[in-house]
Amino acid sequence: MPTYNKLVRDLIPSIIENTGKNYHTRTLDTAEYKVELVKKLSEEMNEFLQATNDSEAIEELADMLEVIHALTHIHHSNPNQLEEIRKNKAVQRGGFEKQIFLIDVED
Repeated sequence: MPTYNKLVRDLIPSIIENTGKNYHTRTLDTAEYKVELVKKLSEEMNEFLQATNDSEAIEELADMLEVIHALTHIHHSNPNQLEEIRKNKAVQRGGFEKQIFLIDVED
């Protein structure tokens, strides 16, 4: 029996059950959940970095976004507030559309 010991999406137990397999889960407390979300974000980022085409990359970005939304709730906010902060920062500092690579700054 493979051992995973990792945070999974809410419907994964039902999906496993539908295959006729047995599984074991437990509910994490808030502190554990936060730690596991950070691990999951790292896992998804590594999968994004290993993507070999645009479709795979977008799938992994969607997974990262789902984890980011969960982390937003852990930090007593929500995706709408997160998006507002992102927009404000884009207005104040810009985005990344111009592909600017800073080499150095003279003193």
